[in-house]
Amino acid sequence: MKANAWNQKTIDEFHAKKGRGVGMWGDHVLLMTARGAKSGDAITTPLVCGLEGNDYVVCASKGGAPEHPTWFGNIKANPEVEVEVATAGGTEKFKAQALAIESGPERDRLYKEMTKIWPAFADYQTRTERVIPVVVLKRQR
Repeated sequence: MKANAWNQKTIDEFHAKKGRGVGMWGDHVLLMTARGAKSGDAITTPLVCGLEGNDYVVCASKGGAPEHPTWFGNIKANPEVEVEVATAGGTEKFKAQALAIESGPERDRLYKEMTKIWPAFADYQTRTERVIPVVVLKRQR
């Protein structure tokens, strides 16, 4: 399945720049490829990310929309994903397990950390009644 035009532009820029200095997010973007819950297609989504130990953290914000982004439903149905991130020498791809943290103190702590990387996340949470989930992408050894 082809990404939407906005995502495809960001994916192309990520690859052209080897994950560095991408759009307004700088060096805080990863590409996550998940299987569609209904289609089974591999779908790549660029996401603002943070690092927690050896794992990456992303937020299912959808800009504060009332519903979760499509990719969140995909990782709930199919939690094994592929992640591509910038490294010192280019980019690295690895398999990861997507762990959704939908509420509680760990979600709150990680979400607060993510607002330091992308301050708009704080605003996104005020725009919606839903608690915006945090997803930890746990690198598979």
